[in-house]
Amino acid sequence: MGTPLGDFVRARRDSIQPRSLGLPDRGRRRSPGLRRLDLAARAGISVEYLTRIEQGRDRRPSAAVVNALADALALDTSEREHLRYLAKITGGACPSHARPAPVVRQVRDAVLETLRLIEPGIAMVTNRLGDVLAHTDAFRSVAGAAGLLDADAPNLTRYVFTDARARTFFADWDDVADEQAFDLWLGPTVENSAWLTARLAAEAGPDFTGRLNRHVVPRRGVLRLNHPEGGELRLRRETLELPADAQQIVVLLPADEATVRSVDGIRRRGHGRLRAIS
Repeated sequence: MGTPLGDFVRARRDSIQPRSLGLPDRGRRRSPGLRRLDLAARAGISVEYLTRIEQGRDRRPSAAVVNALADALALDTSEREHLRYLAKITGGACPSHARPAPVVRQVRDAVLETLRLIEPGIAMVTNRLGDVLAHTDAFRSVAGAAGLLDADAPNLTRYVFTDARARTFFADWDDVADEQAFDLWLGPTVENSAWLTARLAAEAGPDFTGRLNRHVVPRRGVLRLNHPEGGELRLRRETLELPADAQQIVVLLPADEATVRSVDGIRRRGHGRLRAIS
């Protein structure tokens, strides 16, 4: 049985063309990408040890080995952070699919006050599972029209993969789906991520599981929304991490003048107030 760490190393190895690293092309082979022999040599480890890591038979590689693999795979900063995180969670026991202790859904007063200062901006408080814990009135005006906030406990990840409206609302649905699947690896706890992953795997099928297991670190470009009233919106995302709460404030900023005008019109037609979801 593989591990998240082994799956990621193997996926990255398969995606690398030898010539991109200055290595000779050794001719046709059954699987694409870099050979284990070449990766092991670049990382300074044995082929047998690399095989054990990829197959999940070695769950506790040292920090030096993890860093050597990152160098050998030519990972960028985000990919290196993901590799180190997977090495950390792989070293523990495999979590159960029984529901763990609930994620803390309470948002601190200071965070709610920050949201109030952001009004009339478009912002929400969320976690890596996709739970929408609080939001501004402007966020409701933009996202509520597409049904994102219909549930008693809204969850962006579940919405993306199980609500048909999401495929129209997100102009680049595939990119957003990649982002939400990837973020589950960074959930409030490994147990919470595993529980939601098991639920979504049953509901969403290959659209979800294929993305989760690719370990592709998303680039998070401009977010394009097809708003039912405002047309296409182009929004830049700024994320303020709240590590002590395992939460984030995500602010959506208009990326062009057309979006500024559309958002102003949507906000004028909107209703409601800053809302925290308990």
